[in-house]
Amino acid sequence: MNVEEEVGRLKEEIQRLGQQQPDGSYKVKFGVLFNDDRCANIFEALVGTLRAAKKRKVLTYDGELLLQGVHDNVEIILLPPPAVAAA
Repeated sequence: MNVEEEVGRLKEEIQRLGQQQPDGSYKVKFGVLFNDDRCANIFEALVGTLRAAKKRKVLTYDGELLLQGVHDNVEIILLPPPAVAAA
């Protein structure tokens, strides 16, 4: 699976597990994502996929490296898609 494909699947999983916010973003705690069986089966390196998505400005979270247990309560925010400018 290439990085773009993994980031796309990560977006789907955050939407499935997270809660939609009024601005269209989704929030999910790292522990929820990390401990989900479906995510465990999809992502070989969840932390690496999160970092790649953060670098592409698809999502945001505090810190650089998330560790299971220590960072379970860190909120991962899937940013809303950019609004398409009207022509």
